[in-house]
Amino acid sequence: MSTNDALATFPGRDRLIAAVDDAVLQDECCALTKRLRTNLCALMREGQVQLPDCVFQAVPGHYARRELYRSAVHGYGIIAMTWGPGQGTSIHDHSGMWCVEGVWAGQLEITQYDLAERTGDDFRFVEVGTLIAGTGSAGSLIPPHEYHAIRNASDTDVAVSVHVYAEPMTCCGVFSCCEDRDGGWHTYTQKQLQLDEAA
Repeated sequence: MSTNDALATFPGRDRLIAAVDDAVLQDECCALTKRLRTNLCALMREGQVQLPDCVFQAVPGHYARRELYRSAVHGYGIIAMTWGPGQGTSIHDHSGMWCVEGVWAGQLEITQYDLAERTGDDFRFVEVGTLIAGTGSAGSLIPPHEYHAIRNASDTDVAVSVHVYAEPMTCCGVFSCCEDRDGGWHTYTQKQLQLDEAA
């Protein structure tokens, strides 16, 4: 079996796909993401989906993105993300797509932001709050409330999350602090997202 075949043949894969297929049949975005959060939490609680061993292996220098599935029928994508100790993201968006994220292992620190003001490529954000999402929990992002940062809350343990996007997310906006402006201003840059190989 090739390394990437492991990402497509793990135990419970069909149950995971069926759970997402069930949710995306909802007509309205809030209903869809609520159903998907419920379905993901049930899958994690039941323990019948065993993600590939490779998604529990961190990649030095950055969090890992490994694709588990793309739906040819419904268009969504499922990505497993691996967060080494202390690894995280800057503030970023989801390119206007809904997303549901389930924490499969470990804990993630999620900080949400509201967009308060924009001037060209400069955005002023206001921090809304930070939560610690533990194993078995799931949350969602629905535009325009899509600005957030994620970090592995542990200095010693690997965390793993499963993200379901409305469609495969190949790029996003990332926001870096404006050195010459105070008050929560950040500059937008488009980032092309890469997939990591199965380890």
